[in-house]
Amino acid sequence: MKLSVAMITFNEEKNLERTLTSVKKIADEIVIVDSGSTDKTEEIARKYNCKFIKNKWLGYGPQRNLAIENSTNPWILNIDADEELSLGLQKRIEEIKESEDKKEVFKINFTSVCFNKKLKHGGWSGTYRIRLFKKDAGRFNDNMVHEEFITKKEVYPIKEDIYHHSYLTLEDYLQKFNRYTTEGAIDYYKKGKKSSIFQIVFNPIFKFLRMYIFRLGFLDGIEGLMIAVDSALYSMTKYFKLREIYRNGAYYNENNNIENR
Repeated sequence: MKLSVAMITFNEEKNLERTLTSVKKIADEIVIVDSGSTDKTEEIARKYNCKFIKNKWLGYGPQRNLAIENSTNPWILNIDADEELSLGLQKRIEEIKESEDKKEVFKINFTSVCFNKKLKHGGWSGTYRIRLFKKDAGRFNDNMVHEEFITKKEVYPIKEDIYHHSYLTLEDYLQKFNRYTTEGAIDYYKKGKKSSIFQIVFNPIFKFLRMYIFRLGFLDGIEGLMIAVDSALYSMTKYFKLREIYRNGAYYNENNNIENR
């Protein structure tokens, strides 16, 4: 059976070519839904004959679903522009495409690459996410962030890796940091969650200890230390922004959800 790769993008010129190179041998179609890129994202996509759809930002779940709905093949591989299929995973997906097995939904093992290093500890790798499925097997929920694929089908694991190039450099992390913490705060606000001094002050401390000490992040060297510190700061900033939304309506716009993507 044929397979469509369904992607969402926004200013991904630094990542996109690596991702498209890794999927081109298994993809019968590549569908990209872009939310207003101003860099060379579209130019790179056109080079790989992608179906390139421009659409305003709807949130991660709805945006992913739009890419799926515009795909024409029975199998869907949902992948982000900062992700890369390992050679082993490419081979495994080809086998699934050609198989007559009745399995319809697969979750794939993720390995994070931060600051050009594969992280093996700290909770950043070894997680499984649903990314390969039959088109009619389910859809992502409408969450703006932390979206999940909802299905009634049995989910099967694939141990071969997707490499998630989370942050190329510290500068890349900091550029994404502001948008991700704002989106996280708005998502919490829409769910009715509150911010407290405990969450702003103590939750980041616990997060650092959990990642760096209890989940052995220190074994990843200086990169493990940096990502643990950055993750703690992420938690602090997200909850402080949530506090600002309740106090003065910052960041949140009823019409767009986010004032600026």
